[in-house]
Formats: sequence, C-alpha cells, structure tokens
Amino acid sequence: MDRETLGQRIRALRIRQGVSQAQLAFPELSDSYISLIESDKRVPAPSVVDLLAAKLNCSATYLVSGVSEDVVDELRVTLDYAEIALRNGAAAEARARFAEVLANADAVALPDMLHQARWGHALALEAAGELEAAIAGLRELTDEASAESDLDHWAGVHVALARCLRERGDISAGVETAENALRHLTATGADATGAAVRLGAALLAAFIERGDLVRAGQLAGQLVERAERIGAPGVRMTAYWEAAYVAEVRGEYEEGVLLAERALMLAGDGDDPRDLNRLRVTYAGLLLRARPGQAARARDLLTRVRAEINAGAAAEIDVAWCLTELARAETVLGRPAEAVALAEEALELLGDAPRRAAAGALTVLGEACVRLGRRERAVEVLTRAATCLEEMESSREAAQAWFDLAEILGEAGLDEEPRMAAYRRALTCVGV
Repeated sequence: MDRETLGQRIRALRIRQGVSQAQLAFPELSDSYISLIESDKRVPAPSVVDLLAAKLNCSATYLVSGVSEDVVDELRVTLDYAEIALRNGAAAEARARFAEVLANADAVALPDMLHQARWGHALALEAAGELEAAIAGLRELTDEASAESDLDHWAGVHVALARCLRERGDISAGVETAENALRHLTATGADATGAAVRLGAALLAAFIERGDLVRAGQLAGQLVERAERIGAPGVRMTAYWEAAYVAEVRGEYEEGVLLAERALMLAGDGDDPRDLNRLRVTYAGLLLRARPGQAARARDLLTRVRAEINAGAAAEIDVAWCLTELARAETVLGRPAEAVALAEEALELLGDAPRRAAAGALTVLGEACVRLGRRERAVEVLTRAATCLEEMESSREAAQAWFDLAEILGEAGLDEEPRMAAYRRALTCVGV
C-alpha cells in the first residue's frame, strides 16, 4: 500500500484542524506556496517542514515519513540498544535487534534509521562470524555510500568490506577494495585525511597477509608520516598499530613492541573497547616474540583481556585471537598441555571454515604438540594450517607453515617423501 505524500499529510492535518491554506501560511509563507506543497509541486526546505510541523502540532518526522513519533521513538530505542550490544561484543543480540528494525514496515519511510540498521546489522554479522552475509550487506552499502557527503562513513564501509573479504580468505578482493577506495580519495584530494589513513591500514593488512612485505613496509612508513602530519590521536594510534603489525611479520619484533606501546599510549577511555583489547593482544604477542623473558607479563595481560572480553560477550574472532596468544604464552613458559587446551578452545569457537584466525590457532597447537612429543598430532594440525593459509592466498604464512611441517617430519625420522613434499609446497608458496 502506497504511503501518503508529504503534501497529502499536510493537507489532511490542516483540514482536520479546520485551518485554511492562508491561515496555515500566515505570516511567514504565502497561501499559494502552501497550495503547491499540498499538491506535491514543491518540496519544502527542512526549515519550512519544521515550521509547518509546529503549526500543525505534530513532529517534523511525522510530516516527512508518515510514521508516528511513538513508533519512531520505539525504533530509536531499539537501534540504541543494538549499538550498545555491538560495542559490548554481544554480536548475536546486536544482530537480532538490528534485524528487528529492518523487519519493521515503518523503517522504509525512515531512510536514516534504515541505513543505520543496515550498517549495524552488517557489522554484527561480521562479529558473529557470518562473513558471507556481512560481505553481501557491505557491498550494498559501499555502492550507496558517498565520500562527498560523509567521508568517514564512506571510508568505514570500505574498510569493513576489505576486512571481511580478507578474513574470509579472499585477500585479492580485499586489496582491490581498499586500493580502489584510496585511488578515489587521491583523485578527489582527500588523501591527507584520517579516512585515508584508515583505508591505508586496511590495505596494509591485506598486503601483509598476501606476503607483499615490501609494499607493506613502504605503506606503513607513509601511514605513520601522514598520521603524524594530521595529528589526531586516533589516526596516529591506527598508524602505529598497523606499523607494529608490519614490524611483527618482518621479524622486527622489538620495533613492533615500541610501535605498539606508542599506540597504547594514545588509546583513550573513549575508544572502542574492542579495538583497545585487540591492540593489547597484538602488544602481548609482540612481547612474546621480542622479549621471551617477559612471557609471564604477556600472559598476565592476555588473561586480563580474556576476562574483559568474556564479560562483554566479545566477538568470537576476538576471543579466539586472545586464546591463541595465551596458548603461545603458555608454550613459551613451558606449559604445552595448557597451550593445547587453549588452542583447541579457540578452534572450537572458529569452526571449520578457512580463516586466518583458525590457521594461527592451528600453528600454535602444532608447536605445543611438538613440545609434548605428540608428533603425529602436530603433523596433522600443521598440515591443516598450511592448507588453510594456501586457500586464503596467505603465501608467506603458508610457506612458513609448510617449512615448519617439513622440519617436524625430519625430526620425527619419518619417510623422506612427505618431508620433501612439504619443502616443495613451501617453495611453491613463495613462487620458487
């Protein structure tokens, strides 16, 4: 059923209240202008809508949408609740509440609320691990978003899409999404903005996972330089965080620790607690690699983060990464049995789909199994890790996993052919 137009609603309210067009117009407007509005031949400016709403004793929202203020308030409360649930990591609850708004027939007449619900729903799907559905929703949002009208939101949906594509294992598509968005910003002169830094960070992460460390290193330096020129703490934090990630994968662990510490110093109380905990997990992982003697400190930090994200019902991916780094800490501290339990808990959360987080948990699990002398189990899980990374185009990490597997096979004194096959796979992954 078609809704009334704005003009039809104004006319109906005016007649219901026994007011003539001249009376409604006086003294600010003309009766002819009111006539044009009521016949839908003129679209009034927002200020005129506000004026007419006050004269007709209704809300401007009702005049524009035809939705009663009570319904609008109810939808707004539901959206606010969904946003809080999403910030607290309660992905399933957030998804349900956003879906409730999307299913409401009145939401169609409230484009801003509808867009907010679609955006939140896509992020909630991502947080719940439903990447295919999240990607579908984000693709629609990127098609509709405008960098000219809302640069930060436009960048945000592109960053989210690139991130989801990367996490699903489609790294090339993630690179393409971020690169195209950055080209657009450069073409429009908006490349020296916080939005450009956030997009650059998304591109940098994809470069790393694809094994393109040279381009990642160059981009990391550019991001830090650009962020320091912009000066905003949040932008600088993002740049330092991503530069720390680059340092980690290049084996420059001490440099990574220092960059992560700079990022943590810029993190404020108002920042997203999920991002802050992710940064803390990154920092703890760097500590384990750069300063093994501080493994107990890293474990204590990870234990505190785990308690916080569990209390907040964090996204499964965040919990899994924390568990994986905790498992790594336990391995460094000589407690491989505890590491196995933590890594297996992470894998149970992540399911069977090829995901970067799952590959990381499998790698840590394989190392712990080696420490326990469970070589057959280590061979099994490292093979799964390497295969998973290959499927995700993570050539550098896949090569390392195949190499580790070959070493374990050699130490175990098993047949030569499987070991050589693993070496060959490692070489293939790096293009040799």
